[in-house]
This record gives sequence, structure tokens and C-alpha cells, in this order.
Amino acid sequence: MNDDILHEIGATFAYGAVGIALMALGYLVVEVTTPGRLGKQIWTEANKGAALLLAVKLFSVGVIVTTAIVTSDSDLSDGLVDTAVFGGIGIVLMVIAFLLLDVMTPGKLGATLVDVDGTGKQIHPAGWVVAAADLGVAAIVAGAVS
Repeated sequence: MNDDILHEIGATFAYGAVGIALMALGYLVVEVTTPGRLGKQIWTEANKGAALLLAVKLFSVGVIVTTAIVTSDSDLSDGLVDTAVFGGIGIVLMVIAFLLLDVMTPGKLGATLVDVDGTGKQIHPAGWVVAAADLGVAAIVAGAVS
């Protein structure tokens, strides 16, 4: 193997680690903003609202991380820092968007999103609004990065 391939393999693992860490942070954000244990709601109770929130959060973080990687300088350490910083900014902005929606809607938004009918088998329409907000924030941050 030549040095370029080894460098690219190392960079892939490094960016992957940063991306996975940011997605884990995104998971924690959903865990904190919704009542109950997220893992139990999704994997045991098959809660569709909780699954939607987590799926969109993870996808949105992935979009931001991907854009940061693609637009990063050729210097790996600078690129990793940029990726971590912009990924973190994206997550903070998603939290702010969620909190603003929470203030503008009746009740507690997190509880509404994961417990429509008491079974979690339906997705509350507000879930799609939060999903769109997350995707919108991801697009804004990705645009700012590029």
C-alpha cells in the first residue's frame, strides 16, 4: 500500500469517529428533549414518533458532517476540528429550533411527539414539523460550511 491510501484510510476512520460522536450527541439531545427512555420507546415499544425524531436528527447531523468533510481543507487536523465545530453548531441550532417550537405550541412538545394516542404507534403531525426544522437547520449549516 502506498502512503496516500494509508492516509485516506486513517482520515476515514478519524472523520468516522467524529461523525459517530456527533450522532451520539444527537441521540442524547433527543433523549433529553423527550420523556421516557428513548431506546425502550423505539426498540421495545415501537414508538414511531420517537423513531422519526431520532432518525431525522441522525440524518441531519450526517448531512452537516458530510458537508464539513467535503469542504474541509486538505489538512486532516483542521478538517476534523471544522467537522466537530460545525457539527456541534448544527446540534445546538437544532436544539434552539426545537425549543422555539416548544414555546410556540401548546403543551410540552417532546411529550406530544412521542405519545399521540398513548401507544406511540402513531406519529403526531408536529413530528413532521420538527423533522422539517431539523432538516432545514442541517441545510442552513451545510450551506454555511460550504
